[in-house]
Amino acid sequence: MKSVFIAVRVSLLFMIVCGLIYPLATTGVAQVLFPKQANGSLIESGGVVIGSELLAQAFESPKLFHPRESAAKYDPTASSGSNTAVASSDYAAAMAEKIDALKQENPNLTEIPADLVTVSGSGFDPDLSPEGAKAQVPRISKETGISEKNLNDLVDKLSKTRQLGVFGEPRVNVTELNMELLKQVKL
Repeated sequence: MKSVFIAVRVSLLFMIVCGLIYPLATTGVAQVLFPKQANGSLIESGGVVIGSELLAQAFESPKLFHPRESAAKYDPTASSGSNTAVASSDYAAAMAEKIDALKQENPNLTEIPADLVTVSGSGFDPDLSPEGAKAQVPRISKETGISEKNLNDLVDKLSKTRQLGVFGEPRVNVTELNMELLKQVKL
């Protein structure tokens, strides 16, 4: 019986330490050192939260940059990839359909960056390659009247390089790009 009493006390101690004290301490430290990240890297416009830098948003307007397609339809409760094998005929047909739709929307497009037709692995990739963003510039320029040079400069200005110069690929956050674009354009 003494062993049971010790086990219950140790269990209660660890529940309090690991389930209450440690989470509160790490949350407190994160709020002090990294408040923006600890609160979800939220993006605000006019004092209203419109999304997160970490999650892709659906942008349908031809005046805005479009993100990678989401297998989860941009629903944060349904994170998933497509689970379609690249060797399947379904995948090939889907790619052909996406390429046709992309060319209809962007008729001047000659080279198609892969990230404009492939689905994000998590369903929420907020970034595009700078090439993927720049491929959309002629359409956006035509729709908004903003010069292609200004749009390309905007993409360059907001592009991020590899982390530590080695990890990842150059990228640009589509939501951030569109927020800057919306400062210049009325929808």
